[in-house]
Amino acid sequence: MNPEQILPLIAFVFVMVGTPGPNNLMLLSAGANFGFRRSVPHILGISVGCQVLLFAIALGLGQLLAAYPSLAIALKVMGGLFLIYMAVQLARPKPAKLETVKELKPLTFWQAALFQWVNPKAWLMLIAVIATFTHRESFFLNVSVIAVIFFFMGLPLISAWNIGGVALKGWLQIGRRLQYFNYLMAVLLLLSMYPMMV
Repeated sequence: MNPEQILPLIAFVFVMVGTPGPNNLMLLSAGANFGFRRSVPHILGISVGCQVLLFAIALGLGQLLAAYPSLAIALKVMGGLFLIYMAVQLARPKPAKLETVKELKPLTFWQAALFQWVNPKAWLMLIAVIATFTHRESFFLNVSVIAVIFFFMGLPLISAWNIGGVALKGWLQIGRRLQYFNYLMAVLLLLSMYPMMV
């Protein structure tokens, strides 16, 4: 990778990882509902899952999906179903009993990591970064540089979404604000499926 490509790559990662998408919306909601500490496995699962997906695409998975469109359609369907499931979970009224509320949990490390395999934004982002910022003669070095930048920039960016939810937590505890916030997050999650449809 040419040194002059590093700054555009950083800008690409900042925009793609820092803007709203399924991961960030779920982390915002997790922060508001569960706090930062309980969301750490979710945050780490996203980071590790994206790294694994990046290397899988670099090793040829992206070309395999291009060669077999039915596999790509299956991934879109699974991703869409998972987002619908998450939206329903968010929109469901929360139980009134305190002990039952404590049983509610954010995504686990493995759930968040596996979600990246059906996350349409993750696929679009990682295929685009490989196509744009890699060169055949130094392909795996380029992919390694991309992975490092994605990890060290992505972790604080996605954490900021969760911390934003935590910052809203006190305000959302008043009246039915949290319920309305969760309805909004559910709708936004469903809207995030739009890129899969086009």
